[in-house]
Amino acid sequence: MNYLAHLYLAKDSTESMIGSILGDFVKGSRKEQYPDKIKKGIELHRQIDSYTDSHPMTQASRRLYRPPWRRFAGIIVDLCYDHFLCRHWSKYTHTALTPFILNAYEILKTHQAMLPERLQAMIPFMIRDDWLGSYRDLSGVEQALQRLSKRVTHGDLLAGAIAEIKLHYPSLESNFLSFFPDLIRFVNHIKNSDD
Repeated sequence: MNYLAHLYLAKDSTESMIGSILGDFVKGSRKEQYPDKIKKGIELHRQIDSYTDSHPMTQASRRLYRPPWRRFAGIIVDLCYDHFLCRHWSKYTHTALTPFILNAYEILKTHQAMLPERLQAMIPFMIRDDWLGSYRDLSGVEQALQRLSKRVTHGDLLAGAIAEIKLHYPSLESNFLSFFPDLIRFVNHIKNSDD
């Protein structure tokens, strides 16, 4: 779900960016079919997910949601964190957001044939509807929730989660701003130990 954050945190290479997206689509040992740099990107994706799930600020963000929303708290928080990354992009990089997103789409389009079928099928829609750029606004987050709601049980609850996001918006944003620098340090440590 948090594709923008994974792409941003990938090493500065095409292979790493591909791996950063594949982490949600390639499970277990299926990563072995890819070249080493892509495999490292997949592994980095998994390490980021693990770190994110265990971070106190992410856990605090998830606890904001009570039943019936709690079952979707992970999805909601992931989307919100991509929203806040868009909104605060210039705090974390000198690269402008739009060129970064366009480059990511170009990489995915160029290497589409090597990706799993589900991801191949998704890429044209991702680009056409500018999923990554749409996270700038809550309306884009709402559209993402509606897309995801069609793939989960009780998805109608997920589709309506935008009201809960608005309710908790200041706390979610504060938690993100505390969390994301920690995540960047964590990822930089991994990248430096790989070099």
